[in-house]
Amino acid sequence: MTASTFLYGANVQANGIRQHYLRYGGERQDGRPPIVLIPGITSPAVTWGFVAERFGQQFDTYVLDVRGRGLSESGPHLDYGIDACADDVNAFIAALGLSDCILIGHSMGARFAIRAAVRGEGKGLRQLVLIDPPVSGPGRRPYPSGLPWYVDSIRQSLTGMDADAMRAFCPTWTEEQLRLRAEWLHTCYEPAIVQAYEGFHRDDIHADLPKLPVPALLIVAGRGGVIQPEDEAEIISLQPAIRIARVPNAGHMIPWDDLDGFLAAFGDSLGIQLPGPFA
Repeated sequence: MTASTFLYGANVQANGIRQHYLRYGGERQDGRPPIVLIPGITSPAVTWGFVAERFGQQFDTYVLDVRGRGLSESGPHLDYGIDACADDVNAFIAALGLSDCILIGHSMGARFAIRAAVRGEGKGLRQLVLIDPPVSGPGRRPYPSGLPWYVDSIRQSLTGMDADAMRAFCPTWTEEQLRLRAEWLHTCYEPAIVQAYEGFHRDDIHADLPKLPVPALLIVAGRGGVIQPEDEAEIISLQPAIRIARVPNAGHMIPWDDLDGFLAAFGDSLGIQLPGPFA
């Protein structure tokens, strides 16, 4: 069995709040860039540990708890809009002294990554990896998952929830994945989730795409239903340099459905020369 690449969890003061993160792999001497990963709307950093373990074999990897989730700062005093969260990402990278990063975002995190790159003018970044971001927005079709799915599961988690109860919300997940989500979902602050969800429909992320200051890779779930072929065509028209990779047998939570397919799409599409397959 491959040894764990997990190093530690830590907190940093950045953009005026406490930001918690998990680090895997550690500093490398081969010139490979660090990875900063921003999870989705109700995914604390720990739930991406199985992905970060694999990245950590070949990259210095940081997984961020977005404000209002996990162990990062939370509460009614915070703004949970896209600009504040994008500024968190840029401040996090600066506070840790990182540079030349591959910034990866999943779903909501991909929208934050786009806005962070534009607002920060690409400082500290090498590339973006956008994993199945919601393409909803003003005048566009709504995001496929309804807000009650998130709110109902969070409220149930606050009273105590086991894997069997979580299976009603995530029927295709493994027992281990269900247990982890059931353990950590209560750390997702409901107003933060509501504001982020509303932002899916209020914020025009498409307007940012022509302004991307660094190369970008879009990874699309073949069975996700979030990004359709016509969406891909529009994205290419707005940002012709973007690369697109598809993971055919995965739903929106791509690594949960096909981790090896996700990792292959990541490495192959970015042209990163890996010394060997992820173990």
